Amino acid sequence: MNFEKTMRNFSIAILIVLSIPIYLYSQELDATVIVNYEQLQIAARERLENFKNQVQDYLNNNKFTRQNWEGDKIKCTFNIFFTAASDEVTYSAQLVVVSQRPIYNTKLNSLMLNILDNSWGFRYEKNQSMYFNQTDFDPLTSLLDFYAYLIIGFDLDSFYKLGGSDLFQKALDIAVRGGTNRFAEGWQLKSSTYNRRGFVDNLLNAKYLQLRNDIFDYHYNGLDIYYEKGLRAKAHENMVKLVSNLFKVKDQIDPRSSFIKVFFDAKSGEFIEYLKDYSDKEVFNMLKKVDTPHISKYEEALK
Repeated sequence: MNFEKTMRNFSIAILIVLSIPIYLYSQELDATVIVNYEQLQIAARERLENFKNQVQDYLNNNKFTRQNWEGDKIKCTFNIFFTAASDEVTYSAQLVVVSQRPIYNTKLNSLMLNILDNSWGFRYEKNQSMYFNQTDFDPLTSLLDFYAYLIIGFDLDSFYKLGGSDLFQKALDIAVRGGTNRFAEGWQLKSSTYNRRGFVDNLLNAKYLQLRNDIFDYHYNGLDIYYEKGLRAKAHENMVKLVSNLFKVKDQIDPRSSFIKVFFDAKSGEFIEYLKDYSDKEVFNMLKKVDTPHISKYEEALK
């Protein structure tokens, strides 16, 4: 372990010790919930008047892991857009989930997830109780659990190699149960730009383990040391390594992979920002090949 990394680990350990009374048994998420009811009739909006606060309380007051959460809560946002109310208790909605993690020793954050989920159907009665239940599937709370596990898993993957595997397995268990539910839309494995089941299948597939390991180095040995004196070249090396390794296997991975899509939806702008002063611009040509949906961004960066 090099000196800089040792000192960084020591500093983090000190911060953890000092924060134990506040964080040791705390919940993992610091979630903000935003709800849009514009497409619903007035009566439906009135039945949902407490929905936002209930969902926010559910996300922030439940503990989703069995481990002591050491450190800051994960900042995330759940944007819920109601699209229909087929009766007084049955709703359809779209969901945008965003999460971020701090960049060490700065006031900056790194975008971790930015997911648009188009297919959320569930039942909700006005002021109904929401219970955290890891055994039974509920179309409303189980989707919140699913994304909570993903948010925490991605956060852990950025601090420890494959640190989020247990959380991704929990998310997969929910997706499997959801596929046999009345509200199976969005849970079943289908060919689409984003699919919940396909996403977690990718996360746990051996084919993508190298990418997950590189994601750890990209954050912990890349972004987190980028602003440290004398370490920018090392940071660039670990960030470019991810792109290079992905480029090497681009013909062996599914270009429709939900994992690849979600990763670059969050990171494409960040790659451009942090590699703009990197000496070898060939990295942007590689990015054009492994992340074709954002090709115009990389072409602009090459100019």
